[in-house]
Amino acid sequence: MNWELDPEHREFQATCRAFVDRHVRPVTDEAERLGHPPEALWKEFGAAGLLGLLTPDAYGGTGGDPLAVALLSEELARASGGIAVSALVSAYMAAPHIIRYGTDEQRARYLPGLASGDAIASIAVTEPGAGSDVAAIASSAVRDGGEYRLNGRKMFITNAGLADVLIVAAKTSPAARHQGISTFLVDAGTPGLSLGNPLPKMGWHGSDTREVILDDVAVPTSALLGELNRGFYQIMEAFQLERVSLAAMGLGHAAECLQLATEHAGIREAFGGRLTALQTVRHRLAAMEVELEAARLLTYRAAARLGAGHPQAARSVAMAKYHAALAASHIVDEAVQVLGGSGYVEDSPVARHYRDVRILRIGGGADEIQLEILGRDLGAVRGAGA
Repeated sequence: MNWELDPEHREFQATCRAFVDRHVRPVTDEAERLGHPPEALWKEFGAAGLLGLLTPDAYGGTGGDPLAVALLSEELARASGGIAVSALVSAYMAAPHIIRYGTDEQRARYLPGLASGDAIASIAVTEPGAGSDVAAIASSAVRDGGEYRLNGRKMFITNAGLADVLIVAAKTSPAARHQGISTFLVDAGTPGLSLGNPLPKMGWHGSDTREVILDDVAVPTSALLGELNRGFYQIMEAFQLERVSLAAMGLGHAAECLQLATEHAGIREAFGGRLTALQTVRHRLAAMEVELEAARLLTYRAAARLGAGHPQAARSVAMAKYHAALAASHIVDEAVQVLGGSGYVEDSPVARHYRDVRILRIGGGADEIQLEILGRDLGAVRGAGA
């Protein structure tokens, strides 16, 4: 067992941190005002090779694995949850569907632009009445000669207002429930496709989130992504990397806030000395570090197992997603407590992380979903280790 990153991943981590410090931190406030990352940042991501870690070389990929995606996610979230999720949704939550299930023509059409930052992708699964219960989606896709006609509404869709292409989940065999879902590639500007206004959110102010409306949207049969009626299984498989990314984002929020809290405690004078002179503060910071390291180990292990095709990868991912999101929420809250009023004002970085981190316990499968994944398989893994 090796509990340290290998030299290649350590170097990549340093590259990500340098990129974030140079390109992301300076535009964080701008993204919060705009409601999305500045347009130029996408090209900078692409030029640095950060959007094509899992994309094949033939389509502009730069080589990487799920652990590299986790490291990128962590470093991005240290600066901005909104910018982080925007890039990650396009490159590592939507694009993998095309990488895994796309035809050669679909891959050639979409992947080079997504890897270079010249194009942006979104994935539209969630609906007003179907969040964690993907099988309950109501949007439909009906075959009509040489095309499918899509109807329905999607909600809380990240990058919807920026996307050049949306991956849309719809029922192609409604009576079959989860066995009757398919996914489709829908280009922006397709007649019948419209968007709601940007949704005001508690956090992730630097990301675009909207309702997507499908009103008799006609797409050719060649827009089917993967196998007919296999969309549910494709979505479930893609969830694994999405959950690793979100868990790693939690690490980033927590690590940044622990650093800010430690720095503040080292200079803040109270009760005749610095806060670090108080045992209660030192112990609080120490406990935050322990929580963070436990979450980091779970998340890195989940990413490594996912990349290696480990038989317990799905359980590791569920553990990481559950624990990292919960731990990050607690660590960020503790940081606010250490900073006191300085952490509560709106322009405080800790306040932004506090707003951003809360969604991680909901998006990509809520806490309860992860616990159900772990709980229903207890018998299968008893005695075999997790």
